[in-house]
Order: sequence, then C-alpha cells, then structure tokens
Amino acid sequence: MASGKTEPPPPTNYAYDALPSTPQQQTQYFVVLPFYSSSGHRRWRHLCRRYLSCASAILLLSIALYFLWPSDPYLKVVNLRLDRLKIHAVPKISLDIALGVRIKVRNPDVYSLNYESLNVSVGYNGEQLGFVTSDDGNVKAFGTSYIDATLVLNGSEVISEAFSLIQDLVKGSIPFTTTPEIRGSLGIFFFKLPISAKLSCEVVMNVHNQTIERQNCYPAVN
Repeated sequence: MASGKTEPPPPTNYAYDALPSTPQQQTQYFVVLPFYSSSGHRRWRHLCRRYLSCASAILLLSIALYFLWPSDPYLKVVNLRLDRLKIHAVPKISLDIALGVRIKVRNPDVYSLNYESLNVSVGYNGEQLGFVTSDDGNVKAFGTSYIDATLVLNGSEVISEAFSLIQDLVKGSIPFTTTPEIRGSLGIFFFKLPISAKLSCEVVMNVHNQTIERQNCYPAVN
C-alpha cells in the first residue's frame, strides 16, 4: 500500500549565484571624430592641382627662357705665331712684324650667329702694334668656328720697346696682348638681334715651337 508521505526532490548539481541587490554600472567610452565635408575635400584637391599646374608652368617657362635667351659668343686665342720679325736700325729704329692669329668662336645659342667682322688688336708692353680685321662669316647654332688672321706691320716704330722685344726674343718667350672683338647678329626667326663680344688676353708665345705657353683672358669693355 502506498505511503501518504511526499518524497523530497533529488538534489541537483547546478550552482546558483545570488542576484545583486543593485545592478553594477559599466564604464562607457566615446570617440569623437572630426567632421569631414566632401565638398571641402574636393575644393582642397582642386587648389592643390591648380598650384602644382602653376608651379610646373613657371618651371617650364624658366627652363625655356634659360635655353632661348641669347648669350654672347665665346672667344679664345687658340694660336699665335710669329711669321716674321725684322728690326731696322737705319734710318731709324723700326720693326717688320707678321703675326698669325687663330681665334676660336663658339656660339652657345640655339640661333645661328652671323658675324660681320672680327677685329684682333695686338700689343706689346702696353703699346699697340696694330690690328687686323677678318671677313664676315657664320657660326651655326651650338657650333664652333676657327678664324685665322695675319697681322702685318712694315716699318712699325716701337722705339721704346725695341730692346725689350729683342731681349724677349732671345729668351724664347714674347708676351703679347691680344684683344679680339666680334660684331654680328643672331638670326631669331625673322628678326636679327645685334650682338658683340670683346676679350682681352695676355698671351705668352714660345718663339721656338710657335705655341702659346700660357694665356690669361678676361672680358673687355666695349
């Protein structure tokens, strides 16, 4: 016969934690981001492109002006030779001199150089012996031309410097002062731009091998 007592429920293995009387407050963090406007960003990129375009245009223009701006031709005394030197004592002291001069002309421009004349003045110890003029010619763009000229002096009266010239001739070295000057024009499209260059050189010539021992040149005032 069944008993009237109620059997207790079997024990369980589950653990229960008591609920807190008050809920715990959790710390919340907020990140503030700056506001970016799409229209402002586009405007900034447009300004950057404009500034870069202007800077590139200025740079290209400067390079073009550097290469297209006309410059004076370069002159150099390449060779100076003494072809003839004769001293006359009767009736008065005089000299017969024949000097061969070779000038190098270099055109650094992108335009052709048409020179009308090339004058070369030769002096000794501050006294001018004479000058010679060559014919006209042309030097192409970025080209180089060599011009030969001969200075002939018959009966030149260099009384004060005759003895010094003889002494230098015996030593084998004669110091001369040469002043080449070129005048012409640059052919720029349909225009002709006048241009000139003048150089003063102190040249020491070796009499034995007819070469230049040393040379010191500087621009001369026209």
